Amino acid sequence: MVPLGPLPRTCWTPLISLLLVCCLPPPGAQGEFLLRMVPRNPVVPAGGSLLVNCSTDCPQHELISLETSLLKEEVGTGLGWKAFRVNVTSDSKIFCSAICNGSQMSDSSDITVYEFPERVELAPLSPWNPVGKNFTLRCRVAGGAPRTNLSVLLLRGEEVLSQQLAVGEPAEVTTTVLASRNDHGANFSCRWELDLRPQGLGLFQNSSVPRQLRAFVLPGTPPHLSVPRFLEVGTSQAVTCILDGLFPASEAQVQLALGDQTLNATVVTHGDTLKATATATASAELEGAQEIVCNVTLGGESQETRENLTIYSFGGPVMNVSGTIRNMSQPTVHQGTTVNVTCAAGARVQVTLDGVPAAAPGQLALLQLNATERDDGRSFFCSAALEVDGVVLLRNRSVQLHVLYGPKIDPAKCPQHLMWKERTIQILRCQAQGNPDPQLQCLHEDSMAQVPIGIPFCVRLNYSGTYNCRAASSQGEHTFVVVMNVQERNPLTITIILAVLTTLGFVAAIPASIYVFGVHKRRDIYHVNQGNAGIPLTPKRPEGEPSS
Repeated sequence: MVPLGPLPRTCWTPLISLLLVCCLPPPGAQGEFLLRMVPRNPVVPAGGSLLVNCSTDCPQHELISLETSLLKEEVGTGLGWKAFRVNVTSDSKIFCSAICNGSQMSDSSDITVYEFPERVELAPLSPWNPVGKNFTLRCRVAGGAPRTNLSVLLLRGEEVLSQQLAVGEPAEVTTTVLASRNDHGANFSCRWELDLRPQGLGLFQNSSVPRQLRAFVLPGTPPHLSVPRFLEVGTSQAVTCILDGLFPASEAQVQLALGDQTLNATVVTHGDTLKATATATASAELEGAQEIVCNVTLGGESQETRENLTIYSFGGPVMNVSGTIRNMSQPTVHQGTTVNVTCAAGARVQVTLDGVPAAAPGQLALLQLNATERDDGRSFFCSAALEVDGVVLLRNRSVQLHVLYGPKIDPAKCPQHLMWKERTIQILRCQAQGNPDPQLQCLHEDSMAQVPIGIPFCVRLNYSGTYNCRAASSQGEHTFVVVMNVQERNPLTITIILAVLTTLGFVAAIPASIYVFGVHKRRDIYHVNQGNAGIPLTPKRPEGEPSS
């Protein structure tokens, strides 16, 4: 069978002759007379034309004709034959008829039209398909004939998942597929195949635009969210959200939020694990009970975790000391000043000053005193306690008070009367108190000679007399009188000792004794020999007075 399109009339006669030669019985053949149609049961593309020849071997034939519902046109005639051109638009049955010797003869043929489908389309897949659940592939094919030769295939890549005949208009073919991790990113498509190989025309096919599948796994457990329990206004701390068993983790969306504020999260994935980290900063507007939310979304599904966070403000404690002198780096007052020491903190904070609590949370604690020298260097201690979500938070602060008071020489620490022997080593122990520390000097009332204070010195006979010990500072001065009575030492004491030693036979010890204790007089000045470690008194003599 040869499907033909419109042919020029110059081609019809040779073609008809060819058909007659092929199809008529040879001359002289015996038997009944026949009427034949060529071609037999042709397959023709829709809209094409077909050349049909009706022929007979009857010598006395009449009225050869072609019966059809299709448009036809007689294109040629000859001895025992007649040719027609038929415009083929649909499947049809055609009949050739003729009268031979008064009897009617006929022959029929089926015309089958073939046409390619106008459209093949795979229905869109769900944006995401959960692993382990079925999804449906749905393909529609519009047009196409003959349907008995038209099949529809559903494919994953080049793998055929289903093959069915096209039924209905449009033909719809479905199949169910179990989604797996391996299906993520796979292309699915639909293909029609028109198999005309039995009719000698070949196999025709065409495919739809492929659809890519996105498969996912979202675990049933919520993410693990690590947040601080408390956060003070003005401070920041990291929050972390982790979710395991996520596939594909790299395509998950994470949102971290503090109250109504979205946090800027850094997301890292490793295998099926996702970790999001952000910094939460507490502001005064968020003070109170808040929630930190971690939401992980994949495949249109979400897992969410919420954790409570209390944002608090804990100012202080702040301590103030009244009556202090300006431009002092530390709280400093004058002796006799009325001083108020206060301690305060924020609302809801209970403060305690030197063990005495404030009347109520949020109120200040007050301690009042009249500053004395005993308060110099005194420390005041304040503690602040704030209860946040059942937990008591503590903060402490202290302040040291400095009291300026005048110099004073304590009689208990500075003797008024001293009785010393000459040429002995003594120490004048005298102390002065005051803030700032006073300068202390003890001067002889007549000679204005200064006696050392607090260090050893050798006492001389001329040290006898009255001394004015004066303590002075920026807060004033104080004078204390010390009377020193130096007794002369008897020179015969050494002679007696030597005689006793000689009597006892300790002659060998005499040179050493003389070396240590020997005394000689030179211009009325007494010297202690090398065994002396004292410091001599340094007199301040009036001008013109001779040395003693």
